[in-house]
Amino acid sequence: MSKINAEHLARSAYVYVRQSTADQLRHNHESRRRQYALADRARTLGWSDVVVIDDDLGVSAGGVARPGFERLLAAICAGQVGAVVSIEASRLARNGRDWHTLLEFCALVGCVIVDEDGVYEPRSVNDRLLLGMKGTMSEMELSLLRQRSVEALKLKAARGDLHTTVAIGFVRSDDDRIERDPDLRIREAITAVFARFTQALSVRQTLLWFRREQVELPAALYEGTRRSIVWKLPTYNTVLHILTNPVYAGAYAFGRTETRVRLEAGRKRVVHGYCRERQRWQVLILDHHEGYIDWDTYERNQSVIADNTNMRGGMARGSLRRGEALLAGLLRCAHCGRKLHVAYSGSDGNTSRYHCKGAVNNHGSPNKCISFGSLRVDQAVAGEVLAALQPIGVQASLHAIEQRANDDHAKRRQLELALEQARFEAARAQRQFDAVDPSNRLVVAELERRWNERLAHAAQRQADIEALDMQAQPSMTPQQREALLALGTDLPRAWHHPGAGNEVRKRILRTAIKEIVARVLEARIELVIHWQGGDHTELKVVKNRPGQHRWGTDIEVQGLITQLARQLRDPSIASLLNRLGHHTGKGHTWTEMSVRSFRTSHGIAVHKNGEREERGELTLEQAAEALATSKMTVLRMIGAGTLAASQACKGAPWVIKASDVQRPEVRAAVNRPSGAPRPMDPKQISLELQ
Repeated sequence: MSKINAEHLARSAYVYVRQSTADQLRHNHESRRRQYALADRARTLGWSDVVVIDDDLGVSAGGVARPGFERLLAAICAGQVGAVVSIEASRLARNGRDWHTLLEFCALVGCVIVDEDGVYEPRSVNDRLLLGMKGTMSEMELSLLRQRSVEALKLKAARGDLHTTVAIGFVRSDDDRIERDPDLRIREAITAVFARFTQALSVRQTLLWFRREQVELPAALYEGTRRSIVWKLPTYNTVLHILTNPVYAGAYAFGRTETRVRLEAGRKRVVHGYCRERQRWQVLILDHHEGYIDWDTYERNQSVIADNTNMRGGMARGSLRRGEALLAGLLRCAHCGRKLHVAYSGSDGNTSRYHCKGAVNNHGSPNKCISFGSLRVDQAVAGEVLAALQPIGVQASLHAIEQRANDDHAKRRQLELALEQARFEAARAQRQFDAVDPSNRLVVAELERRWNERLAHAAQRQADIEALDMQAQPSMTPQQREALLALGTDLPRAWHHPGAGNEVRKRILRTAIKEIVARVLEARIELVIHWQGGDHTELKVVKNRPGQHRWGTDIEVQGLITQLARQLRDPSIASLLNRLGHHTGKGHTWTEMSVRSFRTSHGIAVHKNGEREERGELTLEQAAEALATSKMTVLRMIGAGTLAASQACKGAPWVIKASDVQRPEVRAAVNRPSGAPRPMDPKQISLELQ
């Protein structure tokens, strides 16, 4: 009895076409033609309405989303499908769940399944058993094929012969080995990355140098199976890939990444590219080929990169950050073992404090484990480091000279190689232009345009070199070299030099110090410095007393303000202090507000009108008025010592007691006629006219 009846023919026949990968789409054309030909088979079996679903071409059936398969299931559930036509069961599904789901839906709506071997009725027990076996065999076949291919890849990788792609700076030889690229410009560009990282000790700083100096790095451009090299300014991932890829250390590594499967919205999602720890790499063969650095340098670079990571909590010191705090990333709390954070405050944002959030984050405590200012601790630790590094100051100076010369040489070398390549490309374009028939204008015009572009590119490279030569600083004279070497023997002087920024100081500290454990007691801060060599140093720093800080006003100025407040108002005091050249504790000029703040904090009363009269004191003007004379006469009397007076400082008001003004000798001095002075000796003859 035929399994196809009128009810099946009244519906549509759906032909499901699928190929798993894009590579199959490019090369396996016959398989796709066979699947499309199933539409003719469906018409031969009696269906007039045939629908072809090919939405899943290039999509694997391994549990990923397949819009074509979902469209097929929706049509089956809607009762629109009389037959599902496919070349084999593996095209419909590669796992038991999808396959049995399809069988269940077809059995519910009375839909038959057709392949090249025959017609199957899912409602029939025998056909259902046969379809189930076909699905199981298809799934097992796929597993066996995958297992065989994976094992073959592992065996080839264990020998170091598995090369899918070759990193920039290497090429694959005729005997399938890895060799360094014969292009000198590419080799020196890769070498420059490692040299710059050795100096900067930071991936980001290495990247910024290449972009700031406009030094390009090679990048791979794939067109099908052909790889070409293009030159462009690097990105962060480009520099990081070069520094972390073990192939540049002459090692062969396989299995550095893994694939993980997770559920998202009820579907399986395969995520590739998870990095494994080095202990879990499947294959690692050292000295496999000639590299750009040795393995020890590679491991040291990985340690520096890992130590610069800012997202690993207390496991790493973190990269250098901006800010005045010199010990950021180096301090650890002795109470809870966590890293200390840095907080900046103040009007200029340069006042920093170290604090631990362990108690707040883990125990809900309103108070931090420890907290202390950075100024004294930074100074104390810097002093210990300078004392330890004093003997190697000369070597540091020589290294600074060599680093400066190497930076200039590296940039110029890259520009010279770029110019050489540009000239080669221009010469090749010229040869192509000369080889063509001049009458063929369609070709000649394009070749001439390319030649002009190459010439312009070479001219630009030459201009870059000339600009670099004009901007280059002259080489050091023997006198300058001796001065720098002398500076190297005096590290404290170099440390406090204006040209040495905080970034340089932080890098020096990190070079010498591995970690600092801090404990805060009532009156002091105890530090244990862990040096890079393994030694330890204990250091104690006295804490500021309550109300004590570094912005204290000079004692002389404090006494001066106390005296002036008895005579002047705040604006006049500020003006006088500024004329005398006095500054506040922070080095600013005095204002009415700063004088008022100082008086308030020190309990100095403000000057009031009439207060001087209550104390029986007169000003210079008041004394002159009381004596019925001029101010200059009063000043001469003060200078001669006739009238007692005092002055807080030069330019301050004179203070004269009212009782002194009423003294007889003062009155007599005022009434004495002006003119030639009287002789002091009675025997001296006077020349006054009688």
